[in-house]
Amino acid sequence: MGLRKRKVVPFRTAGELDAMAAAGAVVGAALVAVRKAAVPGVSTLELDRIAEQTIRDAGAVPSFLGYHGFTGSICASVNDRVVHGIPAAGELLAAGDLVSIDCGAILDGWHGDSAWTFGVGEITEAEQQLSEATELSMWAGIEAMVDGNRLTDVSYAIEQGTRAAEAEHGRAYGIVDGYGGHGIGREMHMDPFLANEGAPGKGPYLTIGSVLAIEPMLTLGTTDTRVLDDDWTVVTTDGSKAAHWEHTVAVTADGPRVLTPRPAGEF
Repeated sequence: MGLRKRKVVPFRTAGELDAMAAAGAVVGAALVAVRKAAVPGVSTLELDRIAEQTIRDAGAVPSFLGYHGFTGSICASVNDRVVHGIPAAGELLAAGDLVSIDCGAILDGWHGDSAWTFGVGEITEAEQQLSEATELSMWAGIEAMVDGNRLTDVSYAIEQGTRAAEAEHGRAYGIVDGYGGHGIGREMHMDPFLANEGAPGKGPYLTIGSVLAIEPMLTLGTTDTRVLDDDWTVVTTDGSKAAHWEHTVAVTADGPRVLTPRPAGEF
């Protein structure tokens, strides 16, 4: 009887990871361009146009545009919108808004997917800490992207990152229920699904070249969400503000590799 082959998170060659990083760099540049343009009075549709132009100028294609009928090149989720906000000409940013931008690009058949949250002008300390907590949770998950770990070791690390931020900030955060990260490669959303909380030691193994999109979503209140009538926009049920951070990350022999780098000096 042969040994049962252990299940692993899909993996890529070193060359394929480089190709994914090239796609990811386009996403990073688009996010930076959007953030620079995100001032009071600018519409989320204008931000979408800037992202699409940045992506196409790099010879890439927006992966969100047309995805199951989605009309944008970015998801622009403002304040109580968690994810999947549709860019609109009538949605103008205002000072104090908390904005989450999710962006994807395809270059030479490979996908990059990344998101970040930022304030328009001055935001409250609670909102700033919410964004910081979400980013810290993402990096905690990234650090668990090592050979031999299992899928839920990453979930557990993300959750522990959230709990550490709660202790540091002296406040509770809601880990959005039912949403999380995913496999990614020649398609944007691939198995396995990566929860943002849970017990360690379960699921497929990470191996050299395994790739996941790691994307915690936290709120200042509830863990519960609902989808608006547009069938896309996910909002908190209590109206609390939400934040969303994401990087596409690979397991390498030298440790985790972020495949969605941003231009040097940009955060």
